[in-house]
Amino acid sequence: MTTTNINGYSMHYIDSGKGIAILFIHPPVLTSLNFTYQIQGLSPHFRTIAFDIRGHGKSQSSKQTVTYPLIAQDIKQLMDQMSIDKVFLCGYSTGGSIVLEFLLAYPDRAWGGIVISGMSEVNEWRLRNKISLGMALSKIGAVATIALSNAWSQTKHFALFRELFNDAKQGNSRNVEQYYRYSLKYNCTSRLGEIHLPVLLVYGEDDKLFHPYAKILHQQLPKNELVFIKKVDHRLPTKAAGVLNDQIKQFIDRFSL
Repeated sequence: MTTTNINGYSMHYIDSGKGIAILFIHPPVLTSLNFTYQIQGLSPHFRTIAFDIRGHGKSQSSKQTVTYPLIAQDIKQLMDQMSIDKVFLCGYSTGGSIVLEFLLAYPDRAWGGIVISGMSEVNEWRLRNKISLGMALSKIGAVATIALSNAWSQTKHFALFRELFNDAKQGNSRNVEQYYRYSLKYNCTSRLGEIHLPVLLVYGEDDKLFHPYAKILHQQLPKNELVFIKKVDHRLPTKAAGVLNDQIKQFIDRFSL
């Protein structure tokens, strides 16, 4: 992993492989390591980049409030530093919302997007409650508690669990709480028609809570493909890595120039 100064803070990131670039975006508390299987599986074919958002993992904490527009700015500056003109953005869960924000803000800097178990808004009480719990725990400094739960739910493979947990528990509680808080209020649904780049939507067949969000995106994004992966829930990057990686590769091979 490498460290660089981005918009006034020290960002930690992974950069592996060559060719068309895919840039991965993680949800609150989790880090770039959540895409370990994507980096391993896709870097022989593409340039794979994953970074720790401000105040997460090994990235420095942020004095500025963590918001999606700020994270999108950080991504753009990282691309500038790496002399990358365009990328495919790939976001998991709330990271998928940041993919949509980036495509709206900087459409000329992307080939397209990949939204894994993501949403354009939070409009349902069960998901609001889950995010609110994350906010409450991070507000009292219990990031390690969230990190333990999240890391264990992502994988039962002990070596990866330990890596995910040790990385995630380093998160800055204030920045984590800000990320959770912004995800509650974010809503770009009314603007989805403005995104004319191709978007791959990937969801777990058993992730019933997120199927309505998949439906919104599928109906309103002008150019999208919707895929449901069988016998898996929300945690596709670690629980269905092989099938997910195949879907990503096929999508990029179809739409890359």
